[in-house]
Order: sequence, then C-alpha cells, then structure tokens
Amino acid sequence: MKKGAAALLFCLTSIMINAQYKVHFLFSRLPPYHNTADTIYIAGSFNRWNPKNPQYAVVAKDKKSGITIDLPKGMFEYKFTLGNWDAAESGEGGTAMENRFFTIEKDTTILVEIDHWTDHFPKKPKASTASPNVHILDTAFYMPQLNRHRRVWIYLPPSYATTKKKYPVLYMHDGQNLFDHGTSSFGEWGVDEALDTLSHQYGEAIVVAVDHGGEKRINEYSPFDMENYGKGEGDAYVDFLAQTLMPYINHHYRTKRSARYTAIAGSSMGGLISFYAALKYPNKFGAAGVFSPAFWIVPQIKDYTTRQAAKAKGRFYFYAGQQESDAMVPDMLAAFDILNQHSKARLKTHIRAEGKHSEETWREEFPGFYQWLVKDE
Repeated sequence: MKKGAAALLFCLTSIMINAQYKVHFLFSRLPPYHNTADTIYIAGSFNRWNPKNPQYAVVAKDKKSGITIDLPKGMFEYKFTLGNWDAAESGEGGTAMENRFFTIEKDTTILVEIDHWTDHFPKKPKASTASPNVHILDTAFYMPQLNRHRRVWIYLPPSYATTKKKYPVLYMHDGQNLFDHGTSSFGEWGVDEALDTLSHQYGEAIVVAVDHGGEKRINEYSPFDMENYGKGEGDAYVDFLAQTLMPYINHHYRTKRSARYTAIAGSSMGGLISFYAALKYPNKFGAAGVFSPAFWIVPQIKDYTTRQAAKAKGRFYFYAGQQESDAMVPDMLAAFDILNQHSKARLKTHIRAEGKHSEETWREEFPGFYQWLVKDE
C-alpha cells in the first residue's frame, strides 16, 4: 500500500473511532409539581457523574425542552438531577431509581419520563438493618492528616466477646453504605450479614469502615489532582489509614497485625483508593479488593502502578461489571496487566456480564471476595 493511501486509511479510521454523535434527551413527562424555573441536569459515566455540570443542563419549560450532548459510540449510564444527589429523579415516595442505560451508534433522541424528584418527599428515618456485631467506634474520629473528623464503624466477629483470639482486619471506605440501610443513600452492601453467615465456614474477621466525606468524597479518595474536581487528598487519606487508624485499631482490639492478615477494599472511588493504598503501603496492606475502580478519573494511576509494581507483593482482587461503562473493564484490565507483568503479586479478576455500578451488585460480589480473601491468608 502506498504511503498516501495508508495515511488516508489511518485518517478515516481515526475519524470513525473518534466520531461524535448527538444524543437528544427530550422530557416527555415531568412530575406535575415540577417547577419550570428549575434547571435539570444529566449526570452519567460520560461526565464523571457530576450532578451539577452546566454543560449538561436545561431549564425544561415545556415538553419540547431537552438536553443535547455529543458522545462517541458506546454504552453509557446516567441519571437526572436538580443539581445534587438529594434532588435526583426517584420513584413513588422518593425511592431511589436504578441508573438508566443507553447504547449509541448514531444520532439518537431519547424520550425521558421522570415520575418524581427525591427532594419532593419529606425525609423519613429508615429502619436500621445493622447486625448486633456492628458498632460505632467513634462519631467524630480525628483525621490529623486532613484536619477533619469522620464517623468510623467497626464489625466485631460473633466470637470476639467470648474468646481471646486475634483476628484479621479488613479496612473499607464509604462506611455509610456497608452495614446499615438506614444510613445508606443507594442501598447497603450487607457486609455484616455476609460475615455473620460466611464466618462459620471461612473464618472470622474484623471490619473497620470510615464514612466518606460527602462533597469531599471524590477529593479524599483521589490520590492525584484532577482536572475537573480539583486537589486530590487521597495520599493524605491513605496516610491516615496506615499511620493513625491502623495503630489505633491494633492497640485497642485483638488483631493479627502483619500485612498478611490486613486487607483494604472499596468500590468506584473507593476501589481506586484501595488499589493505591496497597501499592503505597505493601507492608501494611497485604490484600486489596478493587471493586469497579474509578481509574478513569486519574490517568496518572497508570504511571504510578508501573513505578510501584516491583514493590507489590500482596494480593489483588479486581472486579468490574460490563454494564458500568465501556472504559470500566479495559481500564481495570490495564492495571491488572501492569501488575501481572512487573510484580510478584497474586491476582484475580472477576467480570460480570450483568454487573452494574451499584451497591446491589457489590453486595452480590462481596461474599466471593471474602472467600478469596480468607482462603490464602
């Protein structure tokens, strides 16, 4: 093939790969009480789930109103809000809605029906579902590396009060969503129920969980600065876990203190920071549960993984669902490949064809992760 023809073919291929299609979201139904002066935003996997991005917004005054965005070919996940997650689209009574999905291969119009907005309904206290083995360690545990306070939960195994045994420890993030439906926003993982059941067969463990910081969540769980979200505080947050919280737990509870018996796990941004923590502190965290990691938010993680890979000597459990975004599985496998090529870490991946980016999916995945975690301690 001549150089000119080859260059032309390359250009045409690049255009096809990077082609942008127009997606027009047309609001065919809005709640009868919707204020036509309110701005409706679309948040999704294509804009980093920002609930108030002015580039993805419209003041919907009538049924002809809509939001038009440009996207490449692929599958995307999204929801509508009035500017924050406390005012997201909902079902009757303010019940949370599952994420919407669409696949784009050409210019597309999507008719949108929104039944309710969450903030229309008075907030009702939800009944607690936490098991008796779950306790609040502190409602305002001081984080000196970040100069702020945070609630910390602890799950103690059923036998903790009646034996003198020492236990492995699993550190987790997003504590609001792990044990108690009453404190969760989009459902809970059911970690306590899972361990109450699995511990009889697979052994017991202590779980320590730190609440996320609301609007600070993305910053606290990002180890690098971000173009759209600002300063990353993940490095300081990981230092808090390793240098402040872990010594406290080891001093006040009967723990197995070596890295072999210490793990860290989380999902989305929590998956990202768990992965980073295991790379930064391989002598502290001997295993990491990396659920649906938000690697896309910090491209720098690839270079960091390459630099740290030789030091990685623990175990990594990678999970992703094919219904999350087109980039989720490839991004995760890219990190897996770096470790597989340049480290002695023991690795496992699990990809669910039906897996979504949700607490419900991570709840289903957790028992398999726990069995893997305790199998080779």
